[in-house]
Parts: sequence; structure tokens; C-alpha cells
Amino acid sequence: MAAMKARRHLQCLLKGRGRAVWGARCLSALPQGSFASSSSSSSSSSSRQLISLENEYSAHNYHPIPVVFSQAKGSTVWDPEGKKYLDFLSAYSAVNQGHCHPKIIKALQDQTEKLTLSSRAFYNDKFPVFAERLRSIFGYDMVLPMNTGAEGVETALKLTRKWGYEKKKIPKDEAIIVSCCGCFHGRTLAVISMSCDNEATRGFGPLLPGHLKVDFGDAIALENLFKEKGDKIAGFLFEPIQGEAGVIIPPDGYLKAVRDLCSKYNILMISDEVQSGLGRSGRMLACDWEDVRPDVVVLGKALGGGVIPVSAVLADKDVMLCIQPGEHGSTFGGNPLASAVAIASLDVIKDEQLVERSAQMGEDLMKQLIELQRRFPGYIKEVRGRGLFSAVELNGAALSPVSAYDICLKLKERGVLAKPTHSTIIRLTPPLSLSGDELEEGVKALQDVFELDLPMLLQTRPQTSAPHAPHLCDRCGRKVYGA
Repeated sequence: MAAMKARRHLQCLLKGRGRAVWGARCLSALPQGSFASSSSSSSSSSSRQLISLENEYSAHNYHPIPVVFSQAKGSTVWDPEGKKYLDFLSAYSAVNQGHCHPKIIKALQDQTEKLTLSSRAFYNDKFPVFAERLRSIFGYDMVLPMNTGAEGVETALKLTRKWGYEKKKIPKDEAIIVSCCGCFHGRTLAVISMSCDNEATRGFGPLLPGHLKVDFGDAIALENLFKEKGDKIAGFLFEPIQGEAGVIIPPDGYLKAVRDLCSKYNILMISDEVQSGLGRSGRMLACDWEDVRPDVVVLGKALGGGVIPVSAVLADKDVMLCIQPGEHGSTFGGNPLASAVAIASLDVIKDEQLVERSAQMGEDLMKQLIELQRRFPGYIKEVRGRGLFSAVELNGAALSPVSAYDICLKLKERGVLAKPTHSTIIRLTPPLSLSGDELEEGVKALQDVFELDLPMLLQTRPQTSAPHAPHLCDRCGRKVYGA
């Protein structure tokens, strides 16, 4: 009977009755434990067994928090044993709309039964609608569809170089792309050639030429670089909020200064909004905080609603049409299944007012985090964020050898899932659909870790332990990532 009621409720949501945000309020109508019991009964392996299998047969290119996702709805995740967690990572902003949103799942199911892939060798009846939807929302003439965020960035780099040679008349093979220290744009060879993350670059050389670095937020240094080498610089690629670096917010006026400088020196302004876009920062795009219009925008992650990889590069015709047939593409880019899902994902953001919700909830979160810092000034160095794109930076020297990863392990024990970036920073980026009660629950868990768990961790640390050594960039020698 409980399972039948749960199915009826889900069917009601799929039919679009009501405009409730997909999250805890939707789940509250379900019989308690219905998802957990379903998850437990459908899984033949325990969390321990599944983690062991992955460690044995999968490449060790990640260091996950030891929890297994078996089922999820809204802001809530269950493991195979039925234990419930609050998701405060959102797959790095890929599930802004919440896990398994019924409208997005319905779009996926409906399209799966009709057509999943045509390749770009032919037209399909979904991608043109998706492209027009992006045009109507963001105001750019054209879209180039890809799959992952990294592919989107690679596409933007190729497009920028092509524009540089065709329109700016940069000499052959001399085009330069400028990026920021501390940036993160993916893991491809072109992208890590910009990186200040030694783990991303060591052992993968030779890095690709044609890249220069500048400090994020330093408009004076950017202009000096443009003055010196502007005739060969095709584009400036940046994150309007640096996510992997620790949710670094630029100084007020920086985005407008970048726009003015790129216009003055005829350089493409390329905004990587893969993590910061689609409502995450409390604006549709993080560049909207200063009403700035980049020349090229890269979207990804939440564009697929946490269901399927979808990315897109947006630009006007003067830039986009530099790429001609045969010069770039993707078999799966713009496929009808991804296009249908992306349309639904964008509709959910609009219909449930998730941008406005992120701004409001982000203010609440920041107030609670500032109060947490006031209570634990010895532990917390800084809190920062915009919208529901937030981070807590720890006093690394005072807490060593306890790291942000250790804090996240304790959060997991208290039913909240977050992930550190580097050794001293905890990102807090829950689904934009979470409730106020869930927000308070997440912050309360962090408070309990600082108040109850951390003192015990510090008591058991090795007496002869030395503070974490500063992280020095191999490229520029700077201290980065909370060092």
C-alpha cells in the first residue's frame, strides 16, 4: 500500500500538478522510508562491497567521500542500506534543480521512447527548439552544442583561436589565450595547460603553448598584459566565480573592467559559467551580477538537470560562424535526448524561480555561516559566496593535520554530504530547490562538527605534526588554495 501511494504521488508530480519546488516539500508527502526501503531491497551489494569493487576495478583518479549513492530525490540521497543524507554538493552544480526532478525525468522518458540519437549528420526535431530556447533566454545569436563542460571549454578555445586568425588577423600559430591563476576549466590537455593545480599538470607534459596567466581579480595586471601582447591575444577565459579554487568572488567592478578592457583591445571575453551559471550564484549567469555581456559563454552541468551530460557554447554570428562544417563537432552534441532534457531543465529553473530562490537562500546561508565563523574564529578563516555558491575556508595552520576532508567525513557521519576543494576549503553548494529547514539542518551539522567532533580530532593528532606546507604553483610560484 505504501509503495502504491508513493507511485501515485510521483505520477501526480509528473503530470505537472502544482508548482512546488522539487525538494523536501515534495518528498514530505511520500510515505516515510518508501525510497529507502525500495533502495535497500533493490541493491544486492552493501556500500562496503561496492566501494571495494570500485577500488579494485576502477582507475584511482578520484578520492571520494566513502558513501554510496543508491537513490536520490530533491536534496536527499539514500545509500544501499537506506541511510538518508542531505546533498550539499549537487554534483558540482549539475543538479541545481534537485535529484531526479519529475519534469526532467518525464522529458527523458518521453524522448527515450521516440528518438535518442541522430548525430549531426542529420537534423532532428529537438535540437532546433533547444537552440532557440537558449537564444531567447541568453540573447546570443547562436549555440554550438557539446556534452561535457570540458568539451564546452575546448570548443570555446578553438572558436577563439579561429576568430583570432580570421577576424583579428593574428599571425599563424601565434594566438594567445589568457586565463587566471587558480582557474579550473576541466581536465583536458588544453585546459590543464592553463592550470595552477600541480596535481593536474605534473606528469602530463609537454603542456600546450599559447597560454598566459594573470591573477584573478586584478584588472590592472590584465590591462598591462593586454598592452604588452594584445595584438596576439585572441581571448581572455575566466570563471566569474572561481569554484574549484574555493568559491573565490572577484572584487566589485572587476567584471565590468574586464568587459571594457576586452572591448578596448579587441579580445574576446569568454566566461566559463559551467559551475556558476544557471542560477547557482543567485543570478542566471554570474556575469549578471555586474550586467556584463561576455562575447562567449560556456554552459554545462545543470543544463542537463543532473540526468544527462549537456553543454553549450553561446556566441553571436560574428564569432560563431568562424567555425565551418568539418572543423569541429561531436556525434552526441545536440542529440535529441539531451536537447529534450535541457529544455525541461531550463523550464524548471524558470517555472520554479530557482534563480530568485538561490539568491534568497544564499543570503540565509551566508548569515548562518557568518554566525558560525563568529562562534569558531579559531577554526574558520573566512566564509564567502554568492547565492548558493558558498565556501568555508579553514585556518589550515591551526587545524593541521586535520583537513577539510576530515571535516567532510564527520559531516557525512552526521548525514550531510559535502566535498573539500584542496586541503582547507569546504564547498557548500546544495540543490537550489532545498528547503529552509534543510538549509538549517546542514549548517547545524557543520556546527556540531566544529563544536563536538573537531576538538576530539585535534586531541588525537600526532604531537610532532607539522603544518601543511604551502601549495606553490609550478608555473608561477605563487601560494594558492588557502595556503
